[in-house]
Amino acid sequence: MHQATAVKALPNYHLWLQFEDGLAGALDLSKWVGEGVFSALKDEGFFKKVRVGEFGEIEWGNQIDLCPDSLYDDLSQ
Repeated sequence: MHQATAVKALPNYHLWLQFEDGLAGALDLSKWVGEGVFSALKDEGFFKKVRVGEFGEIEWGNQIDLCPDSLYDDLSQ
């Protein structure tokens, strides 16, 4: 399992991520914003509260989290 070590919210619903092995880059999450459980991310203030969770996942409080392995795969392609 890959673990994120850093995350930063960027404009237009993009995230900059870094993983434990040094892989880093930006991902576009705009396609998910406003859909189902991700509807809360439409609020840019909330989106900017992104953080790395206890187990290396990307999370927004206890409401939304993203699997680091999926994000790693997307970033490494």
